[in-house]
Amino acid sequence: MVDTVSARRRSEIMGRVKGKDTALEMVVRRLVHGAGYRYRLHVANLPGRPDLVFPGRRKIIQVNGCFWHMHDNCPLSRMPKSRVDFWRTKLARNKQRDEENLAALTCEGWTVLTVWECEIRDVEGLLRRLEAFLEG
Repeated sequence: MVDTVSARRRSEIMGRVKGKDTALEMVVRRLVHGAGYRYRLHVANLPGRPDLVFPGRRKIIQVNGCFWHMHDNCPLSRMPKSRVDFWRTKLARNKQRDEENLAALTCEGWTVLTVWECEIRDVEGLLRRLEAFLEG
């Protein structure tokens, strides 16, 4: 199937996609900060520039959009109907890069929690999960 918008319009749309400080990330940051935890953001010398880094605890929270990171068995991660070959390749590479970064962080002694977009709907449950991770 062919893209339904012009190349120029598609470029404008994709240009607005943020890599950090996303709405999802901001929700998680507010929850963690409100619970009294302090963290560093997007630490450049760590693999993948993780979203939230807790150096004293050697823990990392990564916030992933279900579509962009291909969350398994999630309705939010469905494949677009246009330019399927492009998207399949791009999203598979994103997922592969996530796995490589997770392996590298684990080898360096970090414990990583991935928070998915679809989990943010249950804010109370998410907060319990974040606190359990940070205290465990």
